Amino acid sequence: MKILLIEDEHPAARRLISLLTTMLPKAEIIGPLESVEESLGHLKEHGEPDLYLMDIQLADGSSFEIFEHFSVKNPVIFITAFDEFAIKAFDVNSISYLLKPLEEEALKKALTKWQNANLSSSPNMRDLLEQLKPRAYKQRFLLKKGERYIPIDAADIAYFQASGKLVLLIAHNKESFIVDQTLDSLEKELDPSTFYRVNRAFIASVKSISEVIHAFNGKLKLKLSPKPSEDEVIVSRDKASQFKTWLSS
Repeated sequence: MKILLIEDEHPAARRLISLLTTMLPKAEIIGPLESVEESLGHLKEHGEPDLYLMDIQLADGSSFEIFEHFSVKNPVIFITAFDEFAIKAFDVNSISYLLKPLEEEALKKALTKWQNANLSSSPNMRDLLEQLKPRAYKQRFLLKKGERYIPIDAADIAYFQASGKLVLLIAHNKESFIVDQTLDSLEKELDPSTFYRVNRAFIASVKSISEVIHAFNGKLKLKLSPKPSEDEVIVSRDKASQFKTWLSS
């Protein structure tokens, strides 16, 4: 990892380098750079580091000028003797704002915060965080009926039934529509708190289930409303326990 140090006070720079070398022995520390002009020249030639440590008051102006001439995208830790710039600092990628004289523990906390954020942006962690986001489930279907297209809200659907090569949507008002999707694809789009894949032929909404009956060999028999064309809607023994948990949740 590369850390760019922008600091025009030599004693402060030496202390920072000493602390960074101890805390992050594998890091490449670049600098110190002492001015806005020198910093911009370095960035335009070498690109961004993984992390910036910046003093705010530099030899030729404010380090905020760097952001006006270069698109800084990576995190910044500001270290300054003045607390008046704190609000502005957090408008420009700052993850921490440390006051001089710098305390070792404060720097350590700032670096830990950066490392944790850096971990969260790794490919595996991004995938995990994406999975944890609330899913947006399908709220309505636009279905063809003769020459018309009719919108059907998910709340108005009793169940989906596979019948031969067709998939039918049966509404609570007993209307039926042909759906140009498989039950497998529908299962992924529907809210699992409302719809359950009962078996290979049915996805039922919780409101459509009027009765559950214990059948032979640990299976369950469902009574759906409206009544489906098939006489029996069976939940297998393997899924029976999971189904009962879903229905009672």
